[in-house]
Amino acid sequence: MTQLKSRIESVQAWTQSSTFDNTVQKWTGRVKNFILGVCIAIIVVGVCYIIISPIIGVLSRSFMSSQDLANPLVFLIPQNFTLENMMFALRHMNFLNTLFQTLVFSLGFSVIHILITSMVGYGFARCKFPGVNILFALVIFTIVVPVHTYMVPMFLNFRFFMGQPDWNLLGPATLFGRAMPWSWSFLLISVTGVGLRSGLYIYIFRQFFRGLPKEIEEAAFIDGAGPFYTYSRVMIPNAVPAIVTVFLFSFVWHYNDNFYSSLLITGNRFMSTMIQALGPTFNVMEDVNNPLVTELVVFSGVLLVIAPVLIIYLVLQRYFIEGLERSGIVG
Repeated sequence: MTQLKSRIESVQAWTQSSTFDNTVQKWTGRVKNFILGVCIAIIVVGVCYIIISPIIGVLSRSFMSSQDLANPLVFLIPQNFTLENMMFALRHMNFLNTLFQTLVFSLGFSVIHILITSMVGYGFARCKFPGVNILFALVIFTIVVPVHTYMVPMFLNFRFFMGQPDWNLLGPATLFGRAMPWSWSFLLISVTGVGLRSGLYIYIFRQFFRGLPKEIEEAAFIDGAGPFYTYSRVMIPNAVPAIVTVFLFSFVWHYNDNFYSSLLITGNRFMSTMIQALGPTFNVMEDVNNPLVTELVVFSGVLLVIAPVLIIYLVLQRYFIEGLERSGIVG
């Protein structure tokens, strides 16, 4: 009894000590952090599933067969895995030729956007002249105003450049023996800084150049460098994150563009237009009347279209995120 009483007294003394309070607080904090971590993980997983669930659905249905459509037990994992849908999409979209034309067109005009908008952005960031704020406000205005509001004036302005073929002033454009899509309309609006999303690119470069220290330019000016030499040899090498960001934006928007290409280019065969025609083409050529079967082929075409963009993003994502952070774009 004496030993039991002494143990009880020692336990009571320990519970009343500061060590016990510290231990309780430590374990209470650990339990709270664990519960909070579990809740955050559940929310993150749920949000990620909501975001990527369309991609999961496209990936799953691209490899389903018509038998899986009639099987109520099949949800995401196909039981009869098939590549027929992918082969149909490859054949009806003329995938390799269409991809080559789209990549060359997107890459070419992305480079033009980088050259033009970087110069304009550098001018807005460093050059001070009367009306600079008004001009930059107009640049922001081009970002806000939807392009559909001025599609009719744009078509009327460039209707004489839309001959058949669209490159008739210089002869057929070819690359590696392939006829390439070309557009004087696209070229004019790109080199004048009012092309596809050019206002956003100018804003990105302006914000990035404003974040660079002026001492770099001042050192170049002391060494006798002019404005263009400073821009091309000093500022541009330091603007790699912004260049990658603008390149990805421009490439993806040109790659997916259907509005400008349909409005300003006649007879184009880009990925964005071919994927729209894939369903009707498949129905006619394969004599298919079931819209669910057609949907499988369309999903296969969608997977083929987004695969190059995903590969490019995975390669350049580090520079892309850095460019967004340093240009001040959030949300």
